[in-house]
Amino acid sequence: MVQMASQYGRYGYRRITAGWPRAGWNVGRDRVRRIWRGEGLKVPAKQKPRGRLWRNDGSCVRLRPEHENQVGSYDFVSAFTHDGRTLRLLRLIDEYTRRCLALRVARRLHRYDLSETLADVMLEHGVPEHLRSHHGPEFVALKLRQWRSAVGAKTLYLEPGSPWENGYGERFHGKLRDECLNREICYSLKEAQVVIEPWRVQYNTVRPHWSLGYRPPAPEAILPKHPGHGEVENATRFPHLHTPDDDYGHRSKEALH
Repeated sequence: MVQMASQYGRYGYRRITAGWPRAGWNVGRDRVRRIWRGEGLKVPAKQKPRGRLWRNDGSCVRLRPEHENQVGSYDFVSAFTHDGRTLRLLRLIDEYTRRCLALRVARRLHRYDLSETLADVMLEHGVPEHLRSHHGPEFVALKLRQWRSAVGAKTLYLEPGSPWENGYGERFHGKLRDECLNREICYSLKEAQVVIEPWRVQYNTVRPHWSLGYRPPAPEAILPKHPGHGEVENATRFPHLHTPDDDYGHRSKEALH
């Protein structure tokens, strides 16, 4: 437990409990809580929930996703290397699955970088029905809007001064800073890329999400290995007759076994 609390510094005992079965420990939440308190560990303070933006008729202004690939949210996050130089991160998440589809790190990111990242994600995961963003110059550029319309993605702009309309994105920003950026000191752009990308993979495949029933957005598929299948047949001591070496015909019978 201490090891997991050190590795995932902002996890409470509930997320620790959800992660223990993967490590082979089937322990109840009450016992984990007693051990948690006995070790002097503290549950991270909860943030005060914010009210949603409602119309007079009771409907919500923000389009809430109802299935995967319906609403994607993208924005920039600023960070710094140890020498004080700026890092700019472009993140793209699926609001329904909470999966982080892209987290690009660079010194500068322009409209062309934004279009390139979106195109890569769309080729792998499909074109989202809507893309949510604020009114930054990179997001309202004419060429980008024309390209989004051409591929079939509609635009959802946030109202100025209303960050609560982007709750999924703001929550992801908080977790990114709390669990990664505030815990790591990067001395170069390359080091930041090496640190942040594994965190994105861990966020998608390992980190339990409360809103998903303490399951990760995209857990890795683990296929059990059957002894002998795929290993004995391809063992190195058996030559592959379809791709013989140059001296295969000159080997002795003992050398082949």
